[in-house]
Amino acid sequence: MAEKRKLEIIKYMGVSKELIKDAGDFTLQSLKVSQAFFPVTRLLVQKEDVTVGQLSLALNELFDTLYNHPLTSHGRRFTEYLRRKNVIPNEQTTERLIRYVVDQIVLRSPVPVPKPVVDEFWLFFNELMKEPELKGLFELNLDIIRLLLAAYEPLLVEIINLLKDAARINRSLVDEIVGRVRIIRGDLVIIKRQIKALRYIKPFFQTDPKDFKSQARIVANMVREFGPFFIKMAQVAAANSDFLPREISRELTVFQEDAPPMRPEEVIQAFEEVIGKAPWECYFDFNVEQPIKSGSIGSVYLAKKPVKVHGREVLVPVIVKIGRFGLDREFLMGKTVLGMAILSSHYWAPHSRIAPFLESMHKQVDEFCSGFQQELDFECEADVQRRFYKRSRFSSIWKVPDVYFASSRIMEMEYVKDGMNILNAIHLLPAGRREDVSRQTASKLLYTILFHVFVYQELHGDLHPGNIIISPDGKIHLIDWANCINMAGKWKPMWDYLAGALSANADLLTDALINISSDPEYQQRRRMEIRNTLQDTLRKKNVKPLTKYFIFQLRIEGMKGLQRRFQVVMHMVSNSQQLGLTVRSEYLHLSRSLAAVVGTYILLYEGMPRLTPVFDFFKTLSQFPYEMVKDRLEVKRAMVYRSVVNNVMSVFSFLVPEMSRRR
Repeated sequence: MAEKRKLEIIKYMGVSKELIKDAGDFTLQSLKVSQAFFPVTRLLVQKEDVTVGQLSLALNELFDTLYNHPLTSHGRRFTEYLRRKNVIPNEQTTERLIRYVVDQIVLRSPVPVPKPVVDEFWLFFNELMKEPELKGLFELNLDIIRLLLAAYEPLLVEIINLLKDAARINRSLVDEIVGRVRIIRGDLVIIKRQIKALRYIKPFFQTDPKDFKSQARIVANMVREFGPFFIKMAQVAAANSDFLPREISRELTVFQEDAPPMRPEEVIQAFEEVIGKAPWECYFDFNVEQPIKSGSIGSVYLAKKPVKVHGREVLVPVIVKIGRFGLDREFLMGKTVLGMAILSSHYWAPHSRIAPFLESMHKQVDEFCSGFQQELDFECEADVQRRFYKRSRFSSIWKVPDVYFASSRIMEMEYVKDGMNILNAIHLLPAGRREDVSRQTASKLLYTILFHVFVYQELHGDLHPGNIIISPDGKIHLIDWANCINMAGKWKPMWDYLAGALSANADLLTDALINISSDPEYQQRRRMEIRNTLQDTLRKKNVKPLTKYFIFQLRIEGMKGLQRRFQVVMHMVSNSQQLGLTVRSEYLHLSRSLAAVVGTYILLYEGMPRLTPVFDFFKTLSQFPYEMVKDRLEVKRAMVYRSVVNNVMSVFSFLVPEMSRRR
């Protein structure tokens, strides 16, 4: 009894071990099946297209794992049980079927089949049936599926690749949509910031009208918070600083020289976007946190770049200008916010006489902003600067830094060693030399402007003091060529406007303003209305028309009268909104450019008698042809001298090794 019990226990333990082994084998093989799906899944999710060979190999690995799964072997045993019970066809039914077919063939054959042939077939058949290896139902299904897949593999590959193409297209479309959503979200952030900045308008009007210091501080805070768009407009206003209160003028002048710098991450992002590298991988001593100058468009950095000079690698200082991210959206949103503010004023300030002024102002903002678009393109700026750099090589008075590299957001250019802002450099001079150097510098600047206008018919669009650098040798270097005015075809309208404003000739001034407006045909129909308004404005400004005895008239009016006439020149275009006129963008920015030049020229004469700049102006104008010839001759002489020196050095460098060799 005990022995029987012992055998049962041993048998039970064997069965338990078998079950544990089967359970472990089932788990392991199931894990392998899961892993076998990975190659197929990888082919489906990878970005690259699939080939027939890759798909076939992946499917073979999958089906091999399925064949080795315990379910397959259990399915084989279950199939054998069904065959033994004659539930499904088995070996006997197959053998009987084959014998029946062979017997029928022998009986029905028109040619007698020799008995040795029949006996040989049955011998082969018996040998074949000795150890039958029958597949289970699961294996048969796997074989059928694999066969079908093998037949459809080329078509499946085409379908998979088409789906991949569709996914790529959809992904691209999704990325485009997400990108547009990001732009809108960024625009909302900009609009929120800009609208928030407009809150300073209320405290501005709450200050004492004579407290210019408080007003200036409020204006500066609003400009900084509003962003690049208002900073650019502040720079334009600073160009007319001679007509503003001193306190406000001083605050706005800060934006000519410097603006809030770019964030370090924005600088790094610009390099990775354009070059694909960090700035320190391209330059030495590039400090992303300390630009040497910042403006509304971007920041400027000083770095060192390795270059080969005479076969040796040396570090050369260069200037790297980096554009701010999303400037086009900043300007667009700034224009939109101003447009919204102007249009909303129709609600809180409804008046039939104000409405045309506001509509004209809205259109003028659009024209004003369109001229700034070219300043956002560094490649266009580089083309202009390279053009003027080549021209500046033929002058000993003015220079333009060379451009080494330019892209949409990064520009690398020549560094002016020890160069300084023109006003800062003059203010550092001893008081005894300051006036002479200022007058000489003003004469050089005026000569440069006249040379550009009359010889090249092009004018720097933003010559405020921050864009004029003076080097230790006294040469002036013009930088920031983002805005350049083409003077071709603009001479007569501008001359008519200038002559009409200075002489208080309402007819000439009216025709000039109509010609530079954005819709001359429409404005021509209301010519009399515009003329009457201009004549009334001139009368209110106490500017009388000049007669044939204008010399005596100007002498009687004195310096104050001349200043009033120049104020009419500077203000009439900017105040054209009250006339219902929209000045074309190119003329608007030409007036801005001229205002910047005049403002800089006047600043150089700060603290001097008022007649001094007038006297120096006519002196430089009368000496311009002589100075131009003299400048060209000096450059040619210097070029000949350099050529001779280079030739001598070349001969010397050849003779020294030759003499050493002979020794």
